[in-house]
Amino acid sequence: MRDPVGLQIQFASEQFIDALAAETGTDPVEFRLKHLTDERDRAVVKAAADKSGWNASSKPRAKRRGAILKGRGIAYAQRGGTVLAVVAEIEAEPKTGRIWGRKFTVAHDCGLVVNPQGLRHTIEGGLVQGPSRALFEEVKFDTDMVTSADWGSYPILEMSDAPETIDIVLINRPELAPTGAGEATCRVIPAALANAFFYATGVRLRHAPMTAENVKKALALVASTAANGGALPPSGTRVCFWLTPIWRVVTLH
Repeated sequence: MRDPVGLQIQFASEQFIDALAAETGTDPVEFRLKHLTDERDRAVVKAAADKSGWNASSKPRAKRRGAILKGRGIAYAQRGGTVLAVVAEIEAEPKTGRIWGRKFTVAHDCGLVVNPQGLRHTIEGGLVQGPSRALFEEVKFDTDMVTSADWGSYPILEMSDAPETIDIVLINRPELAPTGAGEATCRVIPAALANAFFYATGVRLRHAPMTAENVKKALALVASTAANGGALPPSGTRVCFWLTPIWRVVTLH
């Protein structure tokens, strides 16, 4: 387990930043650059966006290939002096609920880069573990014990779900002491994937992991709400989701 709590914090905060951008009609990258003041912070956001070929947009604009929706999202974070931003490009299949992080572009600033190859390998490791935790891994338990006790009941990312492409931009700052990379990258992956899912579908996911089951439930709930003219589901239903452009939490009794 790397970066405990960090993923959860950024999953909420970076989605909320995206929601604010959507509410103000501002592109997510532009919104971050407008409000970030430290040059290192701005540099990683800009570098990740430039390297990924980011095209500015103030609202979801998914590309469709058959039954597959494509989207991209960005997330940014600091951890222990290291600063990074990640652009995730995903394919989402509403019928099955599958999210595939097809490509990740990372801009990484950990001060002085001592071993570039080792640093790249460390970042790549985070880009495999991060999607696994964001999309699959979940400890389940009943009133007596943990029930996810094997690889069947605690699934992890498999080869078919691994990223197709990883692009890394290393920002070397010889004037600063190295601050490490072991836990920084995975911190922003869930938020970047969730923001990409919003770009692809217009729906915000607040529950992690973003398993196929949870994705299908969220999409079905939004579709049901829209079909009912915006009316909420029947009494007795407990739901917690994000609906563009403002987050909404609903508990019905």
